[in-house]
Amino acid sequence: MARNYRQEYARYQGTPEQKKRRAMRNKVRRQALASGRVTKGSGFDIHHRDGNPMNTDPTNLVVSHSSQNRSFKRDKNARKA
Repeated sequence: MARNYRQEYARYQGTPEQKKRRAMRNKVRRQALASGRVTKGSGFDIHHRDGNPMNTDPTNLVVSHSSQNRSFKRDKNARKA
């Protein structure tokens, strides 16, 4: 069964809350690009230590490699540990 991207956007990605969270993640990325902490295509992400993209406090932000930032430890039921 193929993914229904239109339905995904309507149900999750297009909700006002998710749009705001995505905008904040993009804003932090642009700030890091402007300050020279990351470069375009470098393979690094801006990691939010507390997992809240709305918290843009500099002490909450860390530059980490994308392979580390996009994977989480899982428990035996495949949930985030």
